[in-house]
Amino acid sequence: MFPLYDDNPTYHPIVVTFLIIIANALVWVFVQGIGFDPALTKSVFTFGLIPGELLKTVPPGTTIPISPSLSYVIEAKSNWVTVLTSMFMHGGWFHIIGNMWFLKVFGDNVEDSMGSIRFFFFYILCGLSATATQIALSPNSAVPMVGASGAISGVMGAYALLYPRAPIHTLVFLGFFITRIVVPAYLMLGYWFLIQLLSSAPKIGSGGGGVAFGAHIGGFVAGIVLILFFRKKERMVKKRKREVWSNWR
Repeated sequence: MFPLYDDNPTYHPIVVTFLIIIANALVWVFVQGIGFDPALTKSVFTFGLIPGELLKTVPPGTTIPISPSLSYVIEAKSNWVTVLTSMFMHGGWFHIIGNMWFLKVFGDNVEDSMGSIRFFFFYILCGLSATATQIALSPNSAVPMVGASGAISGVMGAYALLYPRAPIHTLVFLGFFITRIVVPAYLMLGYWFLIQLLSSAPKIGSGGGGVAFGAHIGGFVAGIVLILFFRKKERMVKKRKREVWSNWR
């Protein structure tokens, strides 16, 4: 399932969601060279998070081959700033476009539930939780971890709890057959979370590359928990009253 948009209006200015999208786009263009090497590879290994380097579980000086003519050497110093910078790095066009699209679909309503400042800290905490989960599952990995999907998974978890019945217009891919359907958020997001759980099992403890399913799971669960503290109840009450009034009219 791929979400196109939702039928879930917002009632307050949405600022941080769009600023995060713009920040990721600027990093993609000016730091990652819009996906062209050597800028892409250099940015991933410089600003991506390498669990084995951060925790020193991979010996310093270990050489990681990247291509026949390029390699990366594990450093002795733990670069903790990559915990944050990795959240703004991406590995390709589909990676960044997919992440930013999901953020746009679900982020505006979650920001609307708590306000822009709270949403900024909520987003960062979800990203940190996702990163911590992935590190715990693959502490010996020498593969850089990049992408905003962990933080966005937290946004999705929050959305599932706040608006479980919100209609999500979704593309469904069944082999060569593609159709569009409208499903409640709990079904679309529940299906997505189940896929992450099933896909994570073979990856646990693996140092190989690929999708960081553990980060998705950690971020999603963190979003469900954190939204209980970050949402503003008065905003949710006002939103329900407006929707009731709109339906009555």
